[in-house]
Amino acid sequence: MSHIGSYEDRIRDFSWSIAEKELGFKPGDVINIGWYATDRICRQGKASKIALIHEGFSGVERRYTYNDIRLASNTIGTFLRGLGLKNEDRVCLFMDRIPELYLGFLGILKIGAIAQPLFSAFGDESLLVRLSNAETSAVLTQKKHIFKVRKILDKLPHLKHIIIVDHDGKAPLKEREVAFSLEASNPVEDLECFPAKAESPSVLHYTSGTTGMPKGVQHVHYSLISQYLTAKWVLDLQENDIYWCTADPGWVTGTSYGIIAPFSLGVTQCVLDAGFSTEAWYRFIEKNRISMWYSAPTAIRSLMKGGDEIVKKFDLSSLRHLASVGEPLNSEAVVWSERVFGRPFLDTYWQTETGCIVISNYPGMEVRPGSMGKPFPGITGTILDPSRSEPYPAPGKIGLVGLKFDWPSRMRTYWRNEEAFQKKFRNNWYITGDRARMDKDGYYWFAGRDDDIINTAGHLVSPFEVESALLEHPAVAESAVVSKPDPLNLEVVKAYVTLKPGFAASKDLDLEIMNFIRKKLSPLAMPQEIEFVDSLPKTRSGKIMRRILHAKEWGEEIGDTSTLENE
Repeated sequence: MSHIGSYEDRIRDFSWSIAEKELGFKPGDVINIGWYATDRICRQGKASKIALIHEGFSGVERRYTYNDIRLASNTIGTFLRGLGLKNEDRVCLFMDRIPELYLGFLGILKIGAIAQPLFSAFGDESLLVRLSNAETSAVLTQKKHIFKVRKILDKLPHLKHIIIVDHDGKAPLKEREVAFSLEASNPVEDLECFPAKAESPSVLHYTSGTTGMPKGVQHVHYSLISQYLTAKWVLDLQENDIYWCTADPGWVTGTSYGIIAPFSLGVTQCVLDAGFSTEAWYRFIEKNRISMWYSAPTAIRSLMKGGDEIVKKFDLSSLRHLASVGEPLNSEAVVWSERVFGRPFLDTYWQTETGCIVISNYPGMEVRPGSMGKPFPGITGTILDPSRSEPYPAPGKIGLVGLKFDWPSRMRTYWRNEEAFQKKFRNNWYITGDRARMDKDGYYWFAGRDDDIINTAGHLVSPFEVESALLEHPAVAESAVVSKPDPLNLEVVKAYVTLKPGFAASKDLDLEIMNFIRKKLSPLAMPQEIEFVDSLPKTRSGKIMRRILHAKEWGEEIGDTSTLENE
């Protein structure tokens, strides 16, 4: 049962000081996330509680108590400090989802350095852009990824140390390389944590950036306040939960809700460092008795593709609460999860720039399938008229999602790009870059990225609405909708579709899908063409990159593809 009051109760008299009091923080105090997520939990008498259950590719399981992660983060922090690294130095984590990634993140924060997590699947060029821009001082990596760093080393004068966390002592170390083994190191009982204040920099996340070069989003230690409370109230994390966040820490969800929030709440969390497979995921849930599961629409649609029957092979009765993040969750996925798991996935909306969930469905609140939900207590949201940058006077119209920029985990700037940061604001509203509409009850309904909205003969079409209608057809696994040029209407709707197993592309199926969605969409929103494809271009965090499909239709430059899944 949820320990949370109703949404209406929570909004009344809300203050972020609720989280400050629970965390024992007063304005002006030291607030080091690394300490709050480890030492503080041990001092509460939970030193022997399991913090992390990690299962690697080979199936080997490792368990860490809160005291284990306290000692490990102290050991890593001490090692980094011994290399001469200090507060505000950028330290990159370039690893698979091995335990050192999670423990290293906490160790970096403990010494006041700035953690810069990057996807281990990045190629050398993508790595170079981000390490150059951040003027990164050190990289923690694995033997399997070291060749990418070596390839670009001569272009990185600021990079002083390349720390190989799994070096066996056999292969010779090259220029600027140093070996480190957590297991072979003496555990450090006491580490003097850097006395970070609320505005001390903590994490530097690079956005996948729909246009232009990736931008470094600068967060601070005070972000903990928002991440702690949103995880408690939206993800409903409780003392006895076994929690699984499927996000890689190369993406903000994997740090905000895959490291900072669960550890600061003192819950047990699981990590599966293996490729996606329906059976493997269900087996992982069954084996660990996972109760709270935070995943992404792409993964949920992949599970839907696997069908309903496979679910019955596993005991998933431990699942208590499910939530989704990364891109909008189609209503079909909400209905499906309610049918097969007995509970809906609740959509949560936020961004790298917001640092925490800002609009969400909420335990105890009526779920309207396909809706983003309502703003989190303490977050003021609105829908702005794009032509006047002022809130619409009445609900129902599609416009820009705007937020009052005043919650603890908001980004402080784009790294060395204040100009781009200032462009995110209009009339004192932070513009997320997404369009949505608000219904009369205050629920938000996603329409699309601002640059994804299709204007056909003056009528604004939401790609998400068309994609959701397509997903309701039994043959459709995934869909992406973009505009294509049209001499009469300037642009019209085109749909890219992948099919579920057992279905083959044909003119008959094309016609069947068109007739099916005709009942659900207005004539102007109907696709003029369906193209069947084997896969859709996605970022490593699972977002469909519509701009690549749009560029193909319009003969435009594709731009930065460094976060493309199969780059």
